[in-house]
Parts: sequence; structure tokens; C-alpha cells
Amino acid sequence: MPGKLLLRVTASVTGSLALALSLTACGGATGASSSDGSKGGEKTVTVYSADGLKSDKGDGWYDKVFADFTKKTGIEVKYVEGGSGEMVQRAVREKTNTQADVLVTLPPFIQQADGKGLLQAYRPQGSDKVNGGDKSADGKWTSVVNNYFGFVYNKKELTAAPKTWEELLDGKYKGKLQYSTPGVAGDGTAVLIKAMHDFGGKEPAMEYLKKLQANNVGPSSSTSKLAPKTDKGELLVANGDVQMNFAQSKSMPNLGIWFPAKDGGKPTTFALPYAAGLVDKAPHTENGKKLLDYLLSEDAQKLVSEVGGGFPARTDVKPTDANAVELTKIMGGVEVFEPDWADIDKNLTAYVDAWKSATGS
Repeated sequence: MPGKLLLRVTASVTGSLALALSLTACGGATGASSSDGSKGGEKTVTVYSADGLKSDKGDGWYDKVFADFTKKTGIEVKYVEGGSGEMVQRAVREKTNTQADVLVTLPPFIQQADGKGLLQAYRPQGSDKVNGGDKSADGKWTSVVNNYFGFVYNKKELTAAPKTWEELLDGKYKGKLQYSTPGVAGDGTAVLIKAMHDFGGKEPAMEYLKKLQANNVGPSSSTSKLAPKTDKGELLVANGDVQMNFAQSKSMPNLGIWFPAKDGGKPTTFALPYAAGLVDKAPHTENGKKLLDYLLSEDAQKLVSEVGGGFPARTDVKPTDANAVELTKIMGGVEVFEPDWADIDKNLTAYVDAWKSATGS
């Protein structure tokens, strides 16, 4: 039923989370196709990715893994970054002249990309070590980093993190609260998903978000831009995700991570993995396959927590570094539910339209 979001599991997080992919760049090349399926035999691969895994300072997981991949294979990674929905929409516009080789987005946008015929089946090496729920049965996409939805707050301005959704309606948050746009950003869409879960359905969630709009700064196509504003005190609260915000907190000392609860309930979250797929009719198909293989290699997965501040997608890679220990503490006591992604994929437009109507966005 469209107004009802279905959860299957509730549990404390003790397992692995998985990092996210983010790439930066450009258009595809032209020329005759070579025997490897790439145009002109080019030694490039273009990635369209949701933001969160690449650092402006060049010290993110993508930065390290892409550099290692290029050193090992000679293939240059070109990278384009944006919100999950934005990347899917761009790929759709380019469908008659495909530019991307690999697409990385958060749910439900990876399912949306598959539904729009943007992905071709490919099971990367190491994907047999990824849990069944974190990859498609037909091989169209595989999670490369497991991640969880969350919120951030300014630790300098607020003596403690807010605890409930209801607290955010307080007047002190007016003009000091912002969340990324549902339907455009993966983390923004996650706000809807969590609100519908916590409030018990579409209608009560929209009723709450209508009230919250009085304090909301306004739309943002990218979630990653909200953390710096929160760290500086321009915002007191914003949405985000654990991996991205944990990585950002290393250079943003005022950034704290928290998980809203409904008044009287427990803090909740859900897995929001970075899922990667090989683009259909990709200009550099073989290079795309090699990159997907490398992203799921043990070497790359071992860097997920240590470098990227997230959790590996492979269940056989179990990090024990300081970041992994700290992340486990952050997730302590938080209940994890499993959204009905098939329902969300089917009814996403209706949910986003309901949000637009409720908030006047």
C-alpha cells in the first residue's frame, strides 16, 4: 500500500557498513571501438557517483583507491559527482550518447537506474562475499560500501545532540536547520523513508514535515554541502550519512552525528549503501569491469574504514582500526530497520509529490 512503508528487521548494528563511491569528471570519447569494447582503446573509465567518498583535500577513499587503480592498470579514472537522483537523471539524458561507464548511487536510485534500463549485468570479483540484500539478484548492481543514514549537529552551539524529531520544531532551529532535497539527493530521500517509518506511514510523516518546514532553510541538491555549514554554525542541524559525516568530522571539529527518534521511541536508522553498476552501452565497458573488480578487492575494501570512515561491503573483510572501533560506538543502541525498497522504488514519485505538497516545495 503506497502510504505504508514496510520494515522487516530491527537490530543493533554490529556488522559491517560499506563505503561509498564518488567520481569526478567528464565526457566520453569518440572513435572506433577496440577489441576490449572501449572506444579507441582508451585507458580511461568514467564514474558518475553520489557524493561522500571523495575528499576536497584528496585524502578520501576514492582518492586513494582511484590512484592505486590507475597505478596498477594504467587506466585513468574520470569522475563526476552529484546527488544520487541527479546522477541517474544525467545518465538518462545521455542514454543515446552514453558517457558514464560506472554508476554509483544510494538506494532507491540504484533500483531506479536499473528500472530505466541504465545498467547491464556484471558480477564483480569479490561480489560473492557481499550479502544478498546488498546486491541485485540479476547482477545489475553490487554495494561497494555499506553506510547508514543519520543527522549531524553543531557540538559547539548545542551542549548535546537533539534526541527527537519533535525537538526540531522548536523556534531555536528556525533558519538553522536544513535537509537535502528528497527525490534529488539520496540522503534527502532517506529523510522521507525514516520519517515514514518513525511516524508510522506517509500521512503522519507528511504532517510532521509540513510543521518542520517552518524551520527549514530550503532545498539543497547535495547533502555533502550541509556538513561544512553545520560545522561553522550557519546551521545547527542537517541530514547526512554516517560514512560521509564521520570522514568530514576529521577536519570539522564541531560536527557530531546523531539519530532522531520519535518522541517516546528509540533512535533508528537504516542501511544506505553505495551501490555500483556497470552502465549499459558504456563507452569503456572492459575498463568499467576492471574498476568494479578493484573496488571490491580485498586491498580496496580494507581501506574503507581506515581511509574512508565507513564499513566494507565484503563480509570477509573485518577492520579493527581505530575508525572501525569508533564507528561501532556511534552506532551503539541504534535500531536498524529494513525499508521495503520495492515499494519505495514503485511509489517514490508519489512520496516525493506528497512531500512537495506538504512543504510547498
